[in-house]
Amino acid sequence: MSGESWRILGTPRAGGVLIVSDHASNRVPDDINLGIDDALLDQHVAVDIGVLAVAEILTEQFGYAAIVGHISRLVVDLNRDPHAPAAIPVASDGHAVPGNFIDHAGHLARIEQFHTPYHRALAELLDRVSPALIVSLHSFTPSLASHPDEARPWQVGVLYNRDERAARSAIPWLAGQGLVVGDQQPYSGRLLNYTMDRHAEARGISYLGLELRQDLVACSASHRWWAGIIDRLCRHLAADA
Repeated sequence: MSGESWRILGTPRAGGVLIVSDHASNRVPDDINLGIDDALLDQHVAVDIGVLAVAEILTEQFGYAAIVGHISRLVVDLNRDPHAPAAIPVASDGHAVPGNFIDHAGHLARIEQFHTPYHRALAELLDRVSPALIVSLHSFTPSLASHPDEARPWQVGVLYNRDERAARSAIPWLAGQGLVVGDQQPYSGRLLNYTMDRHAEARGISYLGLELRQDLVACSASHRWWAGIIDRLCRHLAADA
């Protein structure tokens, strides 16, 4: 199943694991001109590098499904409040996005075209099939171009807001695999958690946000390695529930 701003991978199952990846695509519709160098579409400002491939591998297995964004975060950031200016960014990590200097009516129209259908599809999926766990899957750059001196040493970050159930079990488990784990790093889920606040926290569904460092999820071998880690983590969380 798919829409203009979303795709469902695998078969959602009650009691299974649902991967949610808001920034899985760098797609820009033909009728939108962002006014940027096309090379930026392959960088972190446009897409969470590596997460789509990891989600695809996971959903080959029974019990896993995913809903993934099918629009670049530079067109609409699906993990932002639709009324916030950052939902349609005019700049990202020092790069201006001239095509996003639009009026209020244009903002509302783009939200209605992309953001609203994505969140409607996710809500309808959860109405039909309630998973045991939601994994919000993202990736982050080792350093920001706007802050090159601020290294991000974590190999994986775990994000959460009020519901800490899965995160508190996941953090020591991941550290036990020899990973450098960021607890609310490289940023806090209490600040950047719109999709999970709206759909997981509001329904009481256990969840955690995973942020994979992009230089460690950039090839097919690493995609399979991370998929294996996440699968084992989900099995651990199920046994620990």
